[in-house]
Amino acid sequence: MGVPYEPQFTITPRLLTLVEMIAALRERIQGATVELSWIPALQKDTRTRNGHASTAIEGNPLTLEQVRALEEGRELIATDSRSNREVLNYFAGLRYVEKQAKKQGIRHEDLFELHRILADRVMDQGTAGSYRTIQVKVGRHFPPAAADVSGLMFELLEWWNKKSAEFSPVISSAILHYRFEAIHPFADGNGRTGRALALWDLYRRGFDSHHIFSVDEYYWENRPAYYKALDEVRLSGEDLTGWLEYCAEGLRLTLERVWLRVQSYNVKSPEKLVLRPKQEHLLKLLRDHGSLSPAELWKILAVSRQGAMDLLRPLLEAGLVEKIGGKKTGRYTLKKP
Repeated sequence: MGVPYEPQFTITPRLLTLVEMIAALRERIQGATVELSWIPALQKDTRTRNGHASTAIEGNPLTLEQVRALEEGRELIATDSRSNREVLNYFAGLRYVEKQAKKQGIRHEDLFELHRILADRVMDQGTAGSYRTIQVKVGRHFPPAAADVSGLMFELLEWWNKKSAEFSPVISSAILHYRFEAIHPFADGNGRTGRALALWDLYRRGFDSHHIFSVDEYYWENRPAYYKALDEVRLSGEDLTGWLEYCAEGLRLTLERVWLRVQSYNVKSPEKLVLRPKQEHLLKLLRDHGSLSPAELWKILAVSRQGAMDLLRPLLEAGLVEKIGGKKTGRYTLKKP
């Protein structure tokens, strides 16, 4: 029996503030999800974004729209089979995690099954569903020797099953994510598996009961910052404080985006609106600025006048955005509920 895993970190004022902000946002979202009719559509959109982001971090070239097509069962022409397989595996992995959301005691075998699903026919080395038997290098990091992996994973699972509930899920999911990546227990596919485990923790703890959060988008949008945050834990002697703040900021931004999506689905519209990334950016701009003129909008968004109108039109029709003022002095603003 090894030494029990004890994560080292400090609850800073910033981390505390972020956890409180996350709790308030989550409560607001939970309150809005009484409208159950559109939740499957939002879940599907979240799954697509998650599948795209988590595989793109690892270098998968498929676009969000191509990933959406695969999720819908459409066949992609002119894309390589491995890229498609990685995404389809990730969807299968998410379904597995969703089905296991209520499971209390996670075992090695459960991790093996998740890894087998995610890494099926896309590994460059090693065997899917088995801990590695080789030494690996990740950037500048040399993970523990292969002989130590099983023992370290036993300690991590003990912590996850018994001690993690002492912490907010915001904190426990980030600790689990980091520690799994530090051990790097598989020969390949650890990034996708570690992010899926962090999501599994949020599901297990009832934090994302509808499965509509996708933090992986935050990691993917600034991959250098993601890898830097992981590296800095090692450089600071395994102090997780900075990593926890980084992950909590990502979860806060994710919940802000989810709140925008919830509002877009909640509008009384015959067709539910799936927001494109630039439309989310546009809504955030209007929220932050109060109102913006057409010229200001297309300048900030770096699109043509027509491009801005293409983004605005569905938002206007759905009742999320309205135009105020005269024809020449008109400005766009978020419509009051």
